[in-house]
Amino acid sequence: MTVRNHPHRQFDAIVIGTSAGGVEALSRILPALPANQTVAVLVVVHVPRERPSLLTEIFSYKCAMTVDEAIDKAHIEPGHIYFAPADYHLLVDSGPQIALSVDDAVQFSRPSIDVLFESAADVFGKRLTGVLLTGGNEDGAAGLAYIARCGGMTVLQDPAEAAVAAMPEGALKIMQPTHVLPLDEIAILLRNIVSTTVQ
Repeated sequence: MTVRNHPHRQFDAIVIGTSAGGVEALSRILPALPANQTVAVLVVVHVPRERPSLLTEIFSYKCAMTVDEAIDKAHIEPGHIYFAPADYHLLVDSGPQIALSVDDAVQFSRPSIDVLFESAADVFGKRLTGVLLTGGNEDGAAGLAYIARCGGMTVLQDPAEAAVAAMPEGALKIMQPTHVLPLDEIAILLRNIVSTTVQ
C-alpha cells in the first residue's frame, strides 16, 4: 500500500502499541524518527511484570530522539519517546502529562495498549496518530478504534507481515484504519509526520 502524505494534518503525539515480536518491529520504526521535531511518542510493549523493562536501555542508543521510561506526573515533552514501565498502565493526562496506574489488567495486560490509546485520544484528539503492531492478543483494537472516533490518524501493521498477526487482525475486525502498511512504510509515514508537523 502506498504511503500518503498528510500536508494539512498537524500532530502533537504518536502512540504505539505492540506485544510479541514488538522489539524487532520497533527497531525498524523508532530509529527512523528524526531528533529535530515537535512530536512526542508514547509506547506500550507487553513485557513481563516480574522484572524491570529494559526497553529504554535497548532503544536509547538506536534512536535520534531522547528515550525515557515514563514517570508519573512528568510533563510530556516533544522530541521524546516514552516507554511504559513494567506492570504499570501508561496514560496521558491533561497538561499534557504522564499518569501511571496500577489499576486492573486490561485484555490480561498491564501496561495496556487500550488504556494508553484511549487516554491519549481524550487529550490530543485529531492531533494524535495511533500505531498498532504485531502481537498475540487483541489489546489495542478498541483503543485504535477510539482514536479514529476522536478524529486521529490510525496506522496498522499489515497482518501478513506481522510476526504474530492476532493484534492487527483484531483491529481489522472492528474498524478500517487510515493505513494498513508494512513496517518500512510505517517508518516513512511517521518520519514524514514528525518532520513536517509544526506546533
